[in-house]
Order: sequence, then structure tokens, then C-alpha cells
Amino acid sequence: MSVASFGRLQGPFRRRKVVSAKFRRHLRGLRNYFATPSYLHQAAKLASTLRFPAPFSRHGSTPREIGNLSKLEQIYLGRNSFTGTIPPSFGNLTALQDLQLGENNIQGNIPKELGSLINLKFLNLGPSNLTGIVPEAIFNISKLPSLSLVLNHLSGSLPSSIGTWLPDLEGLYIGGNQFSGIIPLSILNMSKLTVLDISVNFFTGYVPKDLGNLRRLQYLSLSRNQLSNEHSDSELAFLTSLTNCNSLRNLWISGNPLKGIIPNSLGNLSISLESIVASGCQLRGTIPTGISYLTNLIDLRLDDNNLTGLIPTSSGRLQKLQVLYFSQNQIHGPIPSGLCHLANLGFLDLSSNKLSGTIPGCFGNLTLLRGINLHSNGLASEVPSSLWTLRDLLVLNLSSNFLNSQLPLEVGNMKSLVVLDLSKNQFSGNIPSTISLLQNLVQLHLSHNKLQGHMPPNFGDLVSLEYLDLSGNNLSGSIPKSLEALKYLKYLNVSVNKLQREIPNGGPFANFTAESFISNLALCGAPRFQVMACEKDTRRHTKSLLLKCIVPLAVSLSIIIVVVLFVLRKQRQTKSEALQVQVDLTLLPRMRPMISHQELLYATNYFDEENLIGKGSLGMVYKGVLSDGLIVAVKVFNVELQGAFKSFEVEYEVMQNIRHRNLAKITNVASGLEYLHHDYSNPVVHCDLKPSNILLDDDMVAHISDFGIAKLLMGNEFMKRTKTLGTIGYMAPEYGSEGIVSTKGDIYSYRIMLMETFVRKKPTDEMFMEELTLKSWVESSTNNIMEVIDVNLLIEEDENFALKQACFSSIRTLASDCTAEPPQKRINMKDVVVRLKKILNQITDVRTPQLRERRHEDQVSSFHPELV
Repeated sequence: MSVASFGRLQGPFRRRKVVSAKFRRHLRGLRNYFATPSYLHQAAKLASTLRFPAPFSRHGSTPREIGNLSKLEQIYLGRNSFTGTIPPSFGNLTALQDLQLGENNIQGNIPKELGSLINLKFLNLGPSNLTGIVPEAIFNISKLPSLSLVLNHLSGSLPSSIGTWLPDLEGLYIGGNQFSGIIPLSILNMSKLTVLDISVNFFTGYVPKDLGNLRRLQYLSLSRNQLSNEHSDSELAFLTSLTNCNSLRNLWISGNPLKGIIPNSLGNLSISLESIVASGCQLRGTIPTGISYLTNLIDLRLDDNNLTGLIPTSSGRLQKLQVLYFSQNQIHGPIPSGLCHLANLGFLDLSSNKLSGTIPGCFGNLTLLRGINLHSNGLASEVPSSLWTLRDLLVLNLSSNFLNSQLPLEVGNMKSLVVLDLSKNQFSGNIPSTISLLQNLVQLHLSHNKLQGHMPPNFGDLVSLEYLDLSGNNLSGSIPKSLEALKYLKYLNVSVNKLQREIPNGGPFANFTAESFISNLALCGAPRFQVMACEKDTRRHTKSLLLKCIVPLAVSLSIIIVVVLFVLRKQRQTKSEALQVQVDLTLLPRMRPMISHQELLYATNYFDEENLIGKGSLGMVYKGVLSDGLIVAVKVFNVELQGAFKSFEVEYEVMQNIRHRNLAKITNVASGLEYLHHDYSNPVVHCDLKPSNILLDDDMVAHISDFGIAKLLMGNEFMKRTKTLGTIGYMAPEYGSEGIVSTKGDIYSYRIMLMETFVRKKPTDEMFMEELTLKSWVESSTNNIMEVIDVNLLIEEDENFALKQACFSSIRTLASDCTAEPPQKRINMKDVVVRLKKILNQITDVRTPQLRERRHEDQVSSFHPELV
């Protein structure tokens, strides 16, 4: 029997005979609208399968004429946008074995006529918008192995004889509806049942204590009903019964008022068990130590219960565990260091308990952690320094404890952090300036501590910030005006501090009220803030002048002293401390006289923020215009940061000898890299190639900058190892995982930057998660570059569209060759430059016809002026 399919044949249907070419043309005509009765009548003679694939997204009601296709065995209409009701005529399809209508917008009741489909093996009617009571006849299709009604609005109760009527049922999926009543005991007769999902309904009564009779059970979800334990003061008998289910993999019972005790037999459940979710069940007792025998557990959630006792020290045996939630209980004692053995742990929540002691320092070894919630406990002492090394952590909540010490500069290492909550502790000292490096931070809670000093002036660098609470500290000075640049900031609270001077008035401050600023020392500003008006008198003007003159002078003198010390150290080859300000001398002629610090101050307008052109992990780069009009880039190192001096030395070593036109004025970044890799006496690996390290001057000429972590390859070296990492998203895989740097790593970074330029998406864009990366997304467009190219660069209406499209395809192919694996297969920068020049020549040779006509007119006018 042949198959009429609206797409590529899949699965077991590949072996069946395909319909004639003539009939396929008829089927193609159905791709945009439903079949006419005559087409369907023809299909009835030929087809056993009717398929409307999801990518074509059909609209309208399900055609009733399908009920005339008496030979149909399979109907696949799922994942479309069908509306209307299920035609009762479907009950005429007595040969039907598989009916898939899920993921549509079908409404109304389930027709009782579907109960006539005695040969049905798979019935899938969800998710959709079906309502009413399920006809009893549906539960009487005795040969039915799979019934799925999930995520509808169906109601009523399950028939008491369901287990007798459906003896062959293997999967019962009715979660996400409005079913009520008790779980029929006859369900225990379904000896073939592997999946039982009745979650998110209104079932009541007891959980059958003999659920373990379903020995083939693999997936059990009873979550979010009103089920209880037969004896609320006793152990959960059904859990003990489930030890008979040797294939059980998922046990979800959360959101039910079970009120029982977790039995010790929990550790005797199937070794195949991967997930236990028992949140919000009012469970009592202690966490059984035997749980450590479930060594294949990935997800363990016992949060929001009434559990007591200690966290079992043997929990560290759960080596595969990725999610551990014990929060909102009454667990006491220390956090066991055994948890540090959970190398795959991604999310840890022990909050809202009675835990005491310290945070284990070995938590810093759990590099896969993405969320740590330890708030609302009795933890004391200092936060271990290793915790600040978790670069990929997204959420850190340590609030409402007794933690003390100062916040370290290393907090700036946690570049991925989205939420940082250290409120209601005893932290002291200054807020580290490095906190401004957390540019993904959305929420920052530091309230009710003992913090002092000024708010960091570069708070405005927290570009993603939405929530900032610094209330209840001893902060002094003014509120940084840079906060006006935080366009996403919705909540600000700096009340109960010692702040003074003017409250900023721009940006998000237009939406803040007086509550954000109450109980401070001497704030002034707009009347709506309910503070005094700011005075503008001569004394303030005089003070301002003194600040503008004396402070820069003092800074200048201190920096000059540092410069002198550095020169002396270089002469004596000692290891004393180094320079704070560095000029990008590669932009200057060789014989240029020494530039004073005073001239740099004038050139950068006293390092004004308007001249700030780049920021890195160790400093900032400012644009400066010298007295003779020469434009320079001035890099200022933050000497508070570890590694700043060493970075200066590395950059000084690299830059003092390199001289090349493609580093002085780079018209092609690839040419600059070609020089670094192949033409300099010793190959130079940049190690941090990214768009922010490529500076553009007024003529759009590019300059490679920031050699702070660059490496020189000496002699026969072709690679080095380092602990200093570049930027996430641009680093080559071998660099990020093993610390291996080589010219091949620069080539990888060049490819990422090249793709970013043409698709206008950063490698850290929110669309890239799990397996999808910028690299894989671009490579997936092999057959259609238009799927990824920036619409501002290429549209089909463009003149010379085909040529441009071909050029972009060539660039994509080149980029792919730059990221080949293993690294040895990547092309070198000489080959990259050659191929880029070929692509450039293609564009140059076929410039717009208007240009060619203009050249012709110029030639005519020069030889035959009388013709012009």
C-alpha cells in the first residue's frame, strides 16, 4: 500500500511504495490550502498515511472529508494551527492505527465516535484546547497502547474499570487538565504500563500503596494534585512499593499534601533512577542516608518540606548529580565537604534552613556550578576566596547569614554573574571597583552590611543592571553620575547611608522617588526627592577649581615617580614595581621626543569619560589628541589588580620592537596578524583578538591594540600554556579548556570576529545556548547565506546581488577553514590574506556600472572634449 506524505518520508514509512509523480503534484497543491473533496477521494484510493508536516503550519478547520479515506492507517496533523473541532466522521476510519492531532488549537469535545477505532494504537490529542468529559468509549479501545490527552481543558474522572478496559496500555498521558476524583485501583492491573502522567490536575484521595505492581514503570508523575498518604503519621508506603519497579527512571510527586515520612527504603529504588522531585509535599523526618546508593541520580529536589536532621555526608557519592535542592526545610548542622565531590553539579540550593559553620572552600572546584543559593541560614566566617573564581556562575545568593570580611577585587572575575545577593550580612570595607566588570549583572543586593567608602564611580559600566540596593550601610561621598547611563535600571535604594551632594537627575533617576534616598547625610537635588536644594555659591566654585587643579597635579607627580622607578628598574634589571600609564608608541614615529604626563592629561581632557574608547580586565584606553594634532591611544593600567604590572611588561616587550605598517595603520586586520605570525623575528600570539581590541580612526583605518596577554614564541616553539584566559566566545576550544595558546588560536578568534561582523551577532548573544553557538549557527546556513547575513549588508533587491551573495559565501567558507578541528587543520594567516585579496578583487572588478560609465566618460572627455 502506498503512502501520501506532505514531506520527506520518515521512520518505517521509508520502506513503503511512493505514490506516482502525478499524484505528488496534487499533494504539492495542498501545501498552502486544504484538499478538495475530489483530491481526497483520489487519496482514499492510494494512500495509507496522511501527513501535514509542521513547517508548513496549516490553518483552518480539520477537513471533514478526511473521514471518507477508509484505507487510512495513519493521520499526522500535529504541530500546526488547526482550529474548529474534531470531525465525528473520523470514527469511520476503522483501519486507523495512529491519530496525531496534538499541538493545535482544536476546540470542543472529543467525539464519542472515536471509540469505534478499534485498531487504534496511538491516540494523541494534546496539547490543544479540548474541553468537556472524555467519552467512556475512548477508555474502552482495548488494543490501545498509548493515550495522550495532555495540556487540554478536559474534566471528569477516570473510569473505575480503566485498568480492565485498557489492559495493553503502555503510556497514559493526561497531565495538565482538570481531571478530578480518585486514582482508580484498577489502574494497578495495567501490567504493561511504562509511563503514568496524571500531573497538574485535581485528583484527590490516597496514592495507591501498591503502585509497585506496575513493575515495568519507568516514568511516574503525580505532581501538583491534592493526593495524600493513607496514614499521615507513617512512612510513604507507595515509595517502598516502588522498589519493585526495576526500570524506574523518573519519580515526580511534588505539590501534593502527602504529609508522610520518607522511608529508608528510598535508597532501594531502581539504580536506573535519574530524577526525584518531591518539592512541597509537607514531608517529615530526615533525609535517608541510603539515598547515596542511587548513583545515577541527576536531579534531586526535596525542597519546601519539613525535613530535619543533617545533610547526609554520603551525598557526595552521587557523582552524576546536576541539581540538588534541599531548601526551605529545617535541616541543621554544617554543609558537608563531601558535596565537593559532585563534579557535575550545576545548581545547589540549601537556602532557608538552619545550617551553620562555614562555606566549604572546595566549592571553588565545582566549575560547572551555575547557581548557588545559601541564603537565610546561620553561616558565619569569611567567604572562601575560591568561590570568586567561578567564572561561569550565574546566581550567587548568600544573603541573610553572618558572613563577614571585605569584598575582594576578585569579585570582578565572575563575568557571567546575573544575580549577586550578599545583603543582610556583616561585610565591611569598600565596594571593589572591579565590580563594574560584571556587565551581565542584572541584580545587585548589598544592603544591610557594614560597607563604607564611596560608591565606585564606574558603577555606570554595569550596563545590564535593573536592580541596585545599597541601603543600610555606611557609604559616603556622592552618588556617581555614571548611574544615569543605566537605561535598564528600574529599582535603586541608597537610603540609610552617609551620602551627600547632588542626586543625579537624568536617565533612570527620572522615575525614582524620595524613598530611594531617605536617611542620608546631606543629599540635595530636585524637590521630588524631598531633599534640600543644591547651593551653587562661590565657595563651591573655588573648591571645584582646587579639585580640578590640585588633584591632577598630585596624580601627575605620583605617576611621574612611578615612571622614574620603572626606568631605573629596567636599567638595573630588578623586579620592582612598574609603570601605571602607557602610550601606544606604535602609533608614533620612532624619533618622537618623550611625552610628558601633563601633555597626556591635556590630550585626554584629564582622562574624561567622553574620550574613553575601550575597557579591558586590567585597565582602560583613552583617545588623546597631542599638541601637534597627532591622535594617540593611551592605556591606563589599574595597579590594584593582580597581574597589571606583568601585563604592562608583556605589552611593553611586544610593542617596543614591533614596527609594521599593518600595525601602525591596519587596512586589513588579517594583514596585521600575518605580520605578527609570520614576518616578525619571533611569532607573536595576540591571545585576545576581539572587536573591542580593534580601534578605528577617523578614516575608518583599523588598529590592532591591547597586547596585554600576548605571547612570544621563541626558537622552535609553536605553542605555549597559560593560566591567563582571553574572552569567552572568542577563545579557541584548546585555549579555554587546556590553556594552550598558538597562532592557530588567533586564527580561530579571527574567524569568530569575522562572522560577528557579517551576521551582526556576538558569540555571547542570548540566542546561543546549549549546543547552538555562533559557529554552528553560521555553518548551518550552508545552503542559504541569507538566513544569517545582516539584512543591512545584503538584500535580494541589491544591485549585483548574486555577486555579493557569492562573496559572502566565500567569506563564510574562509571563516569555516579558520575554526577547523583539530587546530592543526586550520589555515594560516598568509593563506587568509591571499583569499581575502581574491574576494576583494572580485568586488573591485565588478563595481557598479555607473562607475565604469563614469570612467568611460572621463576618457572620452580627455581625448574628444568636443563630444562632452
